[in-house]
Amino acid sequence: MKNFKKWSKRMVMAVLFAAALFMTFQSISGVKAQSFSSWMTGQIETKEIVYKEHSYKTLSLKDKLLKRAKSLRTLISAAEPVTAKPKSLEDAIDWSQYPKSTVTATGYTAGIESTGKLPDHPAYGITYSGVKVKRDLYSTVAADPAVFPIGTILFIPGYGYGVVADTGSAIKGHRLDLYYETVDEVYKHWGKKDLEVYVVTKGTGKLTEGELEALNENESMQVFRQKYIQKNEE
Repeated sequence: MKNFKKWSKRMVMAVLFAAALFMTFQSISGVKAQSFSSWMTGQIETKEIVYKEHSYKTLSLKDKLLKRAKSLRTLISAAEPVTAKPKSLEDAIDWSQYPKSTVTATGYTAGIESTGKLPDHPAYGITYSGVKVKRDLYSTVAADPAVFPIGTILFIPGYGYGVVADTGSAIKGHRLDLYYETVDEVYKHWGKKDLEVYVVTKGTGKLTEGELEALNENESMQVFRQKYIQKNEE
């Protein structure tokens, strides 16, 4: 009796499992519930068993139904979610509305190889404007103030936004130095390139830490910010 009840419960669970799978199939394929119900009925065999003068009706699934259920389960588990790839800044904004300028851009660091300063120098990592060097969505860059005044915001394809905060003896005319934290990052992510940059805002000759922080903390830009941070952590 115990074995019979156990077997019956298993069969009922199998029926419920198969029904759940085919309801999922219904939502995917558009098969109507009524058609499914009729079809399901045709896949179940009813048998009557007499046990000690009591009759019990049992359900058994046809092999064909079990095979289809197994196939459907495999299809669902193998499916991968499709997610929309977020746009890059290059694609998300119409840059043609901004003035552009052709420049030669190189990379630099706060270290002795670029500035001649060691970490114990009091001015280490401090730009001409007074703000600290930063690599972020809005990064500090060096430019010729006669061309791009301090505080100018540029969009540099492949790098992100550059805020002119620094100058350099070798940075004259249409040249830029883009800040990176290490020499390895300079070589890995940039090197030296001739390209067109876009002037988003012309600077006033001043830049503060608060202004730079506000740019990077702009809530609407966080999706882009994370992308640039992840890129430079690779």
